[in-house]
Amino acid sequence: MAFQLKSDKKETENKTIRFPLDLIQRIEQCIKGKDVSFSSFVIQACSYAVSDLEKDKNNHQ
Repeated sequence: MAFQLKSDKKETENKTIRFPLDLIQRIEQCIKGKDVSFSSFVIQACSYAVSDLEKDKNNHQ
């Protein structure tokens, strides 16, 4: 399944993370004009990556 941006708010906890400036710029271009915050994009991208890793792990067992 392809990664799709969703407007979604859930209970959260703050974490501090540093991003390379070029990645920040690329993310901001992806969300420009969409109803998605930077944080929401990062959360969705991480969730997608974790699900994909888990799926790959299960397929190789």
